[in-house]
Order: sequence, then structure tokens, then C-alpha cells
Amino acid sequence: MRIVFLGTPEFAVPSLRAMAEHFTVLGVVTQPDRPAGRGRLPRPPPVKQTALDLGLPILQPEKIRSPEAQAALAAWGPEVIVVAAFGQILPASLLRAAPHGCLNVHASLLPRWRGASPIQAALLHGDAETGVTIMKMDEGVDTGPILAQRSVAIRADSNAETLTAELAQAGARLLLETLPQYAAGKLTPLPQDARQATLAPRLRPSDAALDPSVPASILVRRVRAFSPRPGAALRWGQETLRVLAARALPGVDGPPGTVVLVRGEPAMATGDGLLALDQVQLPGGKAVSGKAFLAGHRAFDKAILTSAGQT
Repeated sequence: MRIVFLGTPEFAVPSLRAMAEHFTVLGVVTQPDRPAGRGRLPRPPPVKQTALDLGLPILQPEKIRSPEAQAALAAWGPEVIVVAAFGQILPASLLRAAPHGCLNVHASLLPRWRGASPIQAALLHGDAETGVTIMKMDEGVDTGPILAQRSVAIRADSNAETLTAELAQAGARLLLETLPQYAAGKLTPLPQDARQATLAPRLRPSDAALDPSVPASILVRRVRAFSPRPGAALRWGQETLRVLAARALPGVDGPPGTVVLVRGEPAMATGDGLLALDQVQLPGGKAVSGKAFLAGHRAFDKAILTSAGQT
């Protein structure tokens, strides 16, 4: 099987490694290097670094729709194109560039959570399970017919980072099982039921703000969905306090936003219940436990926290 692989973030790396180990990967298409870190120096995406490690040809178009990018990809002569979190919408001409079309590894049980942020959406909405889908791509956004799916339970301690890693491995395994059967004509793509579709649009920085008036059980979901990056956030005076781990506790002690102590550890009163601040971080500082943060910031006890979206 001659494959061209399209992908960008860490989620796509296990699928690329699986394809390179079992098939012929002709080339890899990924996003351009982007400025990152304090120095804002160009940083290669994880898929590019993996492709370099594997000695594979790399294409990094600013726009995959450009005639030059499509011509370069077509010149590789793939039998199938495999896509995993590439980050750009593929034009119809590219969907037809390989005899077996384009297969996508999507991090949800489609048609639930179509879009750019399916993992965060599942956490934000308190889903008990999610999963991975291998679908044949069409011109819509995650609307193509399904070839295979596998469910993954969402644990109480799952966050965006741990769930992404788990789904990435599950997607790679399912892709390995599905691709040979599909190429042999043993799988019939099944259309999605559009009536069951839910959307997971691209996240905005403001989505990570925590509102103390919201129940603690909902705030915990937001903390998990945005941990560790960018980190759900509260405002403490002029500082932005990132909350990387939290638990919902029963009881109310003060107006929403008030910091109280529960067995010597900080928690925040909310619209319903307490939000235990298990791990927090100030800008430029290290992520520390709530207890350690309190030890270094005694004024935090009885502080009033507000939504990071407030001015």
C-alpha cells in the first residue's frame, strides 16, 4: 500500500508511525513551522519531527489548496491518502487524488463531535465515553461515511492531554486494522446519520475562562478540557491564575469566587459547591499543588477570584 500521510499535532504521530512500519509512506504533508515558546522561534510540528526521524519526504504548504501543493502531492502517486488532524480543509480535487480516496482518523464517535475540537467537546459535556472513527472523507467537515469505530471510556481523571494520548493510540491501532480490509474491498462505508450530529468548533482563548457563578461540577469539566494547555483560568487581582487540576466538593462557604480552606487546601466557592484547586500556575511560574501555592501566597486565603474573561 502506497500512502501519503497528512497530519500535524501529537495526536497524528502514532498513526504516522504505524503507517511507516507496515506500509510504504511516500511522503508526509504537515503544517509549516510556527513561532512558539518565550523566544517565539519557529518550531516544527510533531508530525514533521517524526517524519524527519523516519527519513520521509516532507511537504509543508501554507495552503494545501494551492496548485503547487496539490501537484507535489499527486507526483508521489499515492494509492490512498491518510489524514489525522491535519488542520486544513482538503479541496475536492485532493479527495480524488488517490484511487482509494482519503481516509481520516477522527477523535470521536461520529457523527457526535464533528469539527476541530472533539476531545475537548467530549470533556466539556461530561460524556461517559468517546472514541475514534476511521471514515472516508467527502467535501463536508467530518461528514464522510464510516469504515470503523472504537469506543474509549472517559475516566474521572481524564484531561485533554491524557485522553488525546489514549485516543491517538486507539486511532493508530484501528487504522492498521481497517486499511487493509478497506483496500481489499471487504468494508462498505456506512453513511452517517446527520440527525445525530453534534458540532465541536475550533476553540477560542476565551473558552478557557472559568466563571465562579457556574456550578463546580461544570467548572471541573472545563478544567479537564483545557489541561494542561492553555489551562482553564481565573483572575486573582491583576494576575491570571491557571487551574490545571480541580475537583468538585459539596457545600458552599461564601459568595462565588471566595477562596476557602478545606482540610488546609484551597477551594473556591461557586454557584453550586466548592471547586478544590488541586494544581495551579501563575504566569511565568511553575505548576504547583494548591497547598504549595497557598504556602507561598498566604494572602490567597479569603481572596476573591473572578472570571478571567472579566476586565
